[in-house]
Amino acid sequence: MILVTGGTGTLGKHVVPLLQQGGHEVRILSRQYGADLSTGEGVDAALDGADIVLHLAGSQKGDGGKARTLVRAAKNAGRPHLIYISVVGCERIPVKSSMDRGGFGYFAEKREAELVIESSGLPWTTLRATQFHDLTLKVAQGAAKLPVMPAFAGVRFQPVETAEVATRLVQLTLGDPAGLVTDLAGPQPYAMTDLFRLYLRATGRHRAIVPLRGAGGAYRAVRAGANLPLNGADLGRVTWEDFLVAQFGVTA
Repeated sequence: MILVTGGTGTLGKHVVPLLQQGGHEVRILSRQYGADLSTGEGVDAALDGADIVLHLAGSQKGDGGKARTLVRAAKNAGRPHLIYISVVGCERIPVKSSMDRGGFGYFAEKREAELVIESSGLPWTTLRATQFHDLTLKVAQGAAKLPVMPAFAGVRFQPVETAEVATRLVQLTLGDPAGLVTDLAGPQPYAMTDLFRLYLRATGRHRAIVPLRGAGGAYRAVRAGANLPLNGADLGRVTWEDFLVAQFGVTA
């Protein structure tokens, strides 16, 4: 039996059907289903009988604590294989101040959860992926609601198709514990301004894009490319342009 945290989220909506189509028994852990990693309520019951735990749930705050709750319950449930989805660059981006955390706190949360899982004593596998196309789209849509679209100056992202991440996670879930595996990223990097420009073209909208310089160690690290995959990463096939065509039916 495979327990999936965050099974109703952006990634979970791809992963869960793939597992079910393969004939696997899947149980979803979420508040919707009566379990809460933030409080611990219902987590032990949710893990009862689990052979594999696929941890997809993530947030801007509290990921380390949620991972500890999950690990404690997993140890009580018979030490299942724990698979975690993390983010490329989380170990290379310093988040030491409120300024850093305001823009890049997500990386620190993912790294903290990674360390909890690595030191848990459980059999584990962690996959780091770059930002998903779906989430990049939400950022672009949010920025487009403003009179001008602010974009980090000099910063590049290499977004990856969510379905490709899901396929890789299912492979890892059904395999042996492998520790930290090869990163997964999109086929090419884009300046943040270019991501926004292509989004505007695909949606027929018009906004000025204003590059803004950030401050703090995290911004400097990302500007230097710490959020991009290192040589040897696995690369997906779906580009940002491909994704936009699928979403809006117009060549970006």
